[in-house]
Amino acid sequence: MYADDETVRRILQDTGDTWAVVGLSTNRSRAAYGVAEVLQRFGKRVVPVHPKAEPVHGEQGYASLADIPFPVDVVDVFVNGDLAGAVADDAVAVGAKAVWFQLGVIDEEAYGRTRAAGLSMVMDRCPAIEIPRLGPSR
Repeated sequence: MYADDETVRRILQDTGDTWAVVGLSTNRSRAAYGVAEVLQRFGKRVVPVHPKAEPVHGEQGYASLADIPFPVDVVDVFVNGDLAGAVADDAVAVGAKAVWFQLGVIDEEAYGRTRAAGLSMVMDRCPAIEIPRLGPSR
């Protein structure tokens, strides 16, 4: 288990409402698209991060976390596990407060580095599942 319910609840309720969703594009068939909709419905600002930098769900997209010109609270990672560690390192570099690796995205070394840098982190869970179970009631 890579995060207890209290960590999940703290990220969802207390860590802030600006979520950078890495891997979010206009492709409606991808999980990131639907999860971003759920995050918005529960009051989160969703910032798409994808090489195409396309606007998604009414928010301007950016090619990388470093390109986002405002603070990000949580970095939600929808990329292949081989790439996720670099995204977690980028999240630390931009001053995010938490990193969330989606279902199936596991990198134990990245988890250790991210936690050592003082960030909260969740791996192998989905906020669209956790919000109704544990999160904010809005």
